[in-house]
Amino acid sequence: MMRILKWLSVVATLGMVFVLLGGALVTKTDSGDGCGDSWPLCEDELIPSEITPELIIELSHRLVSGVVGIAVVGLVILAWKKIGHVREVKFLSLFSLFFLIFQALLGAAAVKWGQSDAVLAAHFGISLVSFAGIFLLTLLIFEVDKKFDTTSLHIKKPHRVEIYAITIYTILVVYTGALVRHTNANLVCGSWPFCNNNAPLAFSAYSVPQWIQMGHRLAAGILFLWTVILAVRMIRHYRNNRIMSWGWGISLALITLQVVFGALVIITRLHLGTALLHALFISLYFAMLTYFILLASRSRKYAEQIDTKENVQSL
Repeated sequence: MMRILKWLSVVATLGMVFVLLGGALVTKTDSGDGCGDSWPLCEDELIPSEITPELIIELSHRLVSGVVGIAVVGLVILAWKKIGHVREVKFLSLFSLFFLIFQALLGAAAVKWGQSDAVLAAHFGISLVSFAGIFLLTLLIFEVDKKFDTTSLHIKKPHRVEIYAITIYTILVVYTGALVRHTNANLVCGSWPFCNNNAPLAFSAYSVPQWIQMGHRLAAGILFLWTVILAVRMIRHYRNNRIMSWGWGISLALITLQVVFGALVIITRLHLGTALLHALFISLYFAMLTYFILLASRSRKYAEQIDTKENVQSL
């Protein structure tokens, strides 16, 4: 049973990566209306009579999302039955399922009735949260199977707070990036890192798309610098713990690649492959942060247990 559970968890996690990239592909190719305003059918037909590239992209995304949704439901049921005794499993199962359904309904509502750019920008973030839940559930399954212990890891309270803070901030940065796409503000600034490298401060004060684009760049720059500083501190402080040192090293590499491909999106004039990799690396980076949240949550429980034991012994 554990072998089936492990395979299903890998399929669901990889499937969610394709769902995320598929959603980004739909947005970047303006294929959201590829199936008209009908859902779940395409042009109100089981097999569309008129095939267009936009229709293929949108319909493929729906099919992949449907198959992955079935895999996630199966994963949640099996995980609940097999390793439901693990503290985080039931919460993550319900969490993943809720946000998977939520993002599907949001996508359907956008097709049927349309949504504002601000609401559409939230779609990617919700999908990202769902992916993170499934990613953590997969890690728990492999953790139980291999029986490596992370419950005794003690992350200091200031570090735990900063992990929570940078994760919340990352969601905000992701939202600004999605808003750039949905407002067609990708190429309103032709240079990088400034809107105009020849005149860094010269961009229109009345151009909302330019403010959105440069706001996202500023937010992403702060996230990069914050990650560098935090990763260096974490690696130094927890250098004897492989999970923390390797985990933050990987996170640092991912956010660096995110920045590089963000610049390449502008330099290559929105090359599709580059833009999809930009979306992929921020997804993986966010997933790593959620794993640190899991470790921080366990660390808090572990610290409370130690404090309780010390108080009992002092009595």
